[in-house]
Amino acid sequence: MGPYYYEVIKIDGDYATLKRTDIETDDTMLIAMALLPFGTDTGSRLKWENLEYSII
Repeated sequence: MGPYYYEVIKIDGDYATLKRTDIETDDTMLIAMALLPFGTDTGSRLKWENLEYSII
């Protein structure tokens, strides 16, 4: 599955707001920080592939 590319636009407690960057969309999604790789911060660029996020 994937890959899909995202940017972390906001972190609020235990949740991060992600915006997809590989397609043109204004949609965002809320993801639990526990599902994101260690070191994820606001502005991090992520790749989602095979049900796993990685920092790029």
